Amino acid sequence: MTTGDQTAPPQSPEEEPLPISPAPAVPLSPAAPGSLPAAPVSPGVGPADPADADVAMLTAAAPVPAAAPATEAQPAPGESGEWRGIVLVTGTDTDVGKTVVTAAVAAAAQAAGLRVAVVKPGQTGTALGDPTDIDRVTHLAAPHTTRTLRSYPEPLAPLAAARIAGMAPLELYEVVDAVRAESAQHDLVLVEGAGGLLVPMGVRPSGEPWTLADLATTLGVQTIVVARAGLGTLNHTALTLEALERRGVPAKVVLGAWPAEPELVHWANLTELVPHLVGAVPDGAGQMEPGVFQRSAPGWLTPALYGVLDDWRVWADEIS
Repeated sequence: MTTGDQTAPPQSPEEEPLPISPAPAVPLSPAAPGSLPAAPVSPGVGPADPADADVAMLTAAAPVPAAAPATEAQPAPGESGEWRGIVLVTGTDTDVGKTVVTAAVAAAAQAAGLRVAVVKPGQTGTALGDPTDIDRVTHLAAPHTTRTLRSYPEPLAPLAAARIAGMAPLELYEVVDAVRAESAQHDLVLVEGAGGLLVPMGVRPSGEPWTLADLATTLGVQTIVVARAGLGTLNHTALTLEALERRGVPAKVVLGAWPAEPELVHWANLTELVPHLVGAVPDGAGQMEPGVFQRSAPGWLTPALYGVLDDWRVWADEIS
C-alpha cells in the first residue's frame, strides 16, 4: 500500500444540497412485507435526486443477490452521477456499520476500475486489542491505500481520548492536508469518521473543537450517512441529514445492517428512507470471506456508489 505526500485542492461535489419538504407517510402492509409501496418523504427529510438512486422509476432490472458470483455482480460502467474525489462516511450514531459500508463502497469502486484510498482520521480504543477499522477495511476490501492518521488507547470520542491519554489531538488542517494528498493520487478517497456527525474529532489552530461536519464543509465534499434499519432510525437520520443540509453538504444514506429476517418496523423505515438510499448492506456482511464480500458488494449499492442495485421494489422482493 502507498501513501501520498502531495497536496491537491478538494474536488467539488457534483450534487446540490437536498431540499427539505415534508410529505405524508404511506403505510406498509404487514401482510406483504416484500411489497414495497411508493416511497413517501418523511418530515424533515427532503427528496433525493432520482439520478442517484432511481427510486422514482421502479421499472429497472432486478439487482444481483448478495452472494451472487462475480460474473453476475459486475457494476455498470462509470456514470457522471457517481461519486468521485473525496467522500466522507459518517453515521447516525456509533456502531451503525460505518466501517463495513466504507469497505463495501471501496470494493465496488475498485471493481469498477477506480483507484481507492481509505483514510481514518482518528482511531480510538486501541488498548482493547481488537482489529482497527482500517484493519477491517483492508481485510474485506483491500483498497489500494489505507491510512490511520492518529490512534488513541481509550474507546472514546477522538478529542476526549486524546486528552485522557495526554496525547496530541487531531488538528483540522493536518487532516485536510492528508486527505487532499491522497485525492491527488486516487480516484476516490473515503474518509471514515468516528461515531456520529458532531462528535468532537480534534482541535482547530485556535484550539476550538472540530467535527466531521466541519471537515465536510472545509473540504467541500459530499457525505454518506450510515443509518440503522430498526426503531429510532428515522429521527436520527432526519437530524443528521438536516444538519448537513444546513451546512450545504450533499448527503445520501446507506443502511448499515439490513436484518436477515426484517420485521414490520424495518419495512416501514425502509419505505420512509428510500428517497435517500444509495445502498443497504446485509447484517453480518463484515464476517464474510473477503472474496465473497468483494463480489457481493456491488449488489448492495446503487450505481451512484458503483453498484448495480437500481430497483428497490425488486430488491425487496428478492430478500423477502
